[in-house]
Amino acid sequence: MHLAYPLVVAALLFSVGVYGVLARRNAILVLMSVELMLNAVNLNLVTFDVWWRDRLHGGQVLTLFTIVIAAAEVGLGLAIVLLVYRNRQNVDVDRLRALAEEGTSPGPNGEVTRTEARTEERETETPERVEGGAS
Repeated sequence: MHLAYPLVVAALLFSVGVYGVLARRNAILVLMSVELMLNAVNLNLVTFDVWWRDRLHGGQVLTLFTIVIAAAEVGLGLAIVLLVYRNRQNVDVDRLRALAEEGTSPGPNGEVTRTEARTEERETETPERVEGGAS
């Protein structure tokens, strides 16, 4: 097996992933681009594992760890994207630069302070209690 073929494919995958991270605005597409970059790394790990004929198959073991970490990253990333979509009805990365809620302003030392209108609203709200036994 020639070493150049899988390395060229991995370089192309990684390049497409970097382009996707830098050029895309949709958070889902950015996550998919990160996955492309991780798959390029996995391809390199397996390629060099086969090339060096390692008895312990260290490249394949590292590939399995990378796949597990990528799965966790996708789960957390999609959870964050869903929460942002619920709150803002938008997953455009360029519009999500400020993560503070509306009605908050940064203080002089960088801490976030709420405006008076928002704090008064929260103080007057009371949760409704359901009286009676469980049915």
